[in-house]
Amino acid sequence: MVKLVYFAWVRERIGKSQEEIDLPENVTTISDLIAHLRTIDEGYDAAFQEPHVIRAALDKTHSMHDEAIGDAKEIAFFPPMTGG
Repeated sequence: MVKLVYFAWVRERIGKSQEEIDLPENVTTISDLIAHLRTIDEGYDAAFQEPHVIRAALDKTHSMHDEAIGDAKEIAFFPPMTGG
């Protein structure tokens, strides 16, 4: 099981702030996970329809989409942030 955490409009489109899921065997990278999540329902598809703008963190460390998930306990997804 891995804990997924969603922030800002990603959370709003999915309708939840977090969940725990079992990763399918073919999901080994963050990119794979995003593709898998998009198949769940319209809310997930809307949240991840432009995956290149989504930022991710594995166990609270910013990560690229091609990074292996490995034994991460938490994966967070959030939109780009601006300073201010």
